[in-house]
Amino acid sequence: MAQVAGDEVSAAGLEAVGTPGVSVIGRTPWQIFWGRFRRDSVAIAGALFIGVLLIVAISAPVLTKALVHHGPNKGYDFMINVFDIPLGPNSQFWFGADQVGRDMFVRTIYGARTSLQVAFIATGVSVFIGVILGTIAGFFRGWIDTLISRSIDIVMSMPILVFAIGISAACSISAKGCLGGLIQPGLTLVVAIIALVNWTYIARIVRGQIFSLREREFVEAARSMGASNGRIMFRELLPNLAAPIIVYSTLIIPNNILFEAALSFLGVGIPQTTPSWGRMLSDASSSQIFTVAWWMMFFPGVFLLLTTLAFNLVGDGLRDALDPKTARLRSPPASTKERPRSRRRRKEEGGASAETTIELRFTYRPTR
Repeated sequence: MAQVAGDEVSAAGLEAVGTPGVSVIGRTPWQIFWGRFRRDSVAIAGALFIGVLLIVAISAPVLTKALVHHGPNKGYDFMINVFDIPLGPNSQFWFGADQVGRDMFVRTIYGARTSLQVAFIATGVSVFIGVILGTIAGFFRGWIDTLISRSIDIVMSMPILVFAIGISAACSISAKGCLGGLIQPGLTLVVAIIALVNWTYIARIVRGQIFSLREREFVEAARSMGASNGRIMFRELLPNLAAPIIVYSTLIIPNNILFEAALSFLGVGIPQTTPSWGRMLSDASSSQIFTVAWWMMFFPGVFLLLTTLAFNLVGDGLRDALDPKTARLRSPPASTKERPRSRRRRKEEGGASAETTIELRFTYRPTR
């Protein structure tokens, strides 16, 4: 038996060529992620837009009261002419008025609150359901996996929009709603519908990842130490799926916003008293009033477009930053004209080579 004694590491090769010493600094996963993400200027711009929109949505009552002093559901007769056509943007009504004289600027700002509530709450509920069921199906397999997988197939085979319209219409017949008053017509009903039909995608993703991770060595080590199934699933396996769950969540948020807008556009989503971008587009398309009042469709449509675009850009940026195999954010190689000049500069400064040479000296001492 022999042992290697001594771990002397000298930088003689570095000092011989005149290259300064090199220090290795460890970085946390958060630092690695932020270093990649901040290089994506498009994703940063999308995140800034979402942050500004979130601040505007939260402070909508204070902001609209300080700027225009108008309410979201208050109509103004002087903003409708003798032909019952709303008037356009002016100094008091920045985005013009709708067909009943309500301030479009105020309703657009309040509509951001509705869209963001649906985006975050419905996405959170659907991701929670999908992660739990996907983890259970992938870990236990057998008849449990078969039951959950067939349920996923049944939900995904349904015509989602028709299914959502039917549920919304059935739950909006009475003021009590559905399930004994648990689901009330309005925002709660829209969130429940979106969560009911969107959990299947994340469940399939998590199930497939759990299939590949449950046979790894760290799972066997945890099981040999007496860890329960619940601890292995939610303390050992689930943290390894944080990256795909975060990326997928940001990518389905714009889909949920558009789904809510579609339901409101068809008149089965958010009620008329609650400002919503989809409802505003529906009002603009009724009786073709947008042909003479373009602002009724332009402003909510632009905000809807920019919001969904921003979430998509942030989702793409998170996917590139969290995926170590991505090549989109890598620095481009130096041009052929710059390489000879950089080598010449390094030679003038005393560096004979671009590579760093570290001499390792080990002493071999046999045991007696």
